[in-house]
Amino acid sequence: MLTDSQREIIQSTVPLLESGGEALTTHFYRIMLAEYPSVRPLFNQAHQASGAQQRALANGVLMYARHIDRLEALGPLVSTIVNKHVALQVQPEHYPIVGTCLLRAIREVLGEEIATDAVIEAWGAAYQQLADILIGAEAGTYDALAEAPGGWRGARPFRVARKVAESEEVTSFYLEPEDGQPVVTFRPGQYIGLQLHINGEELRRNYSLSAAPNGRSYRISVKREKQGVASSFLHDQIKQGDTLSLFPPAGDFVLSECEKPLVLISGGVGITPTLAMAEAALEESARPVVFIHYARNPQAHAFGAQLDSWADRYPNFRARVVYEQGGEGAARQPDAIGRPMLDHLREWLPGSSDVQAYFLGPKPFMAFIRRALRELGVPDDQARYEFFGPAEALD
Repeated sequence: MLTDSQREIIQSTVPLLESGGEALTTHFYRIMLAEYPSVRPLFNQAHQASGAQQRALANGVLMYARHIDRLEALGPLVSTIVNKHVALQVQPEHYPIVGTCLLRAIREVLGEEIATDAVIEAWGAAYQQLADILIGAEAGTYDALAEAPGGWRGARPFRVARKVAESEEVTSFYLEPEDGQPVVTFRPGQYIGLQLHINGEELRRNYSLSAAPNGRSYRISVKREKQGVASSFLHDQIKQGDTLSLFPPAGDFVLSECEKPLVLISGGVGITPTLAMAEAALEESARPVVFIHYARNPQAHAFGAQLDSWADRYPNFRARVVYEQGGEGAARQPDAIGRPMLDHLREWLPGSSDVQAYFLGPKPFMAFIRRALRELGVPDDQARYEFFGPAEALD
């Protein structure tokens, strides 16, 4: 347990983390990924190259230091971390590796004059406190997933029952368990972890579940990324009938029970979790559902036929589609052309601002949508979003 003096030391390092946290976490990842290859599959190298992972960790460490004496103030941060870890199957034996590298990075980046033995000892105790919290929460989640109907622990083999091109960039994979047994249900908006082996290297990736739960199978819809090792492998190498290893569903960006009008706003491949949310909501109630999607062009627009089908079947469903670039060759003409605008939301949202809104897409897109929803009077606690990669500051 942290002593009062150790808490004071941790809080005294907050200014250093505010100014140099990213340098510290960059050095931390350099040490860990070079010297401990067993943890490499847990980290997306594209996020390392962009600096997103380093910024996310720096922010997390800073938040933890700021609230070391009242951890409840961390809010949803702990739950988000736990869900990411569960989807990638982080285990207790990984934590000592992280702790060793973090303390070494603190000493090497800050220098021995600042990172004294007392500072290292305090941060060691603080890290162990956080590790114990996360390990306990993750163990409970692993147990619950294993004990639930259709649940399992670790990797489970699934057969690719179907592989469907949804657009020039997005392909859906319909996954059924090889043992023919049921699969654990999930909350719309969650994702699964995928364990891949590519050119002798293990990679783990998270992909949103893009169809409502049915107890028998899962669907993921993957965008081919230009430099994406995993997405290119799935698009080019995986065929119908092949086997993939899945970890159980996780995630806290989920559709909650509510009778307020539901507004789903997506950009690009951000459409995937909102599809599962829309489908579940339409099957369960008659609440109004407004679905607004922004795509680069008709060729990049996925799931247009599915949106049209829902519009025909459900009188409470309204879909709006915007193309950034023209509508030539589109099966249906877009509702607008260009970039996201406040007027779009003002026109297409229900008359009242008392809605439940979810939005997902590229960071600049989400930042704009958040500002627009605020301007239209939608309360922050009724407007939720999630990053596909590491969490970042949206404002």
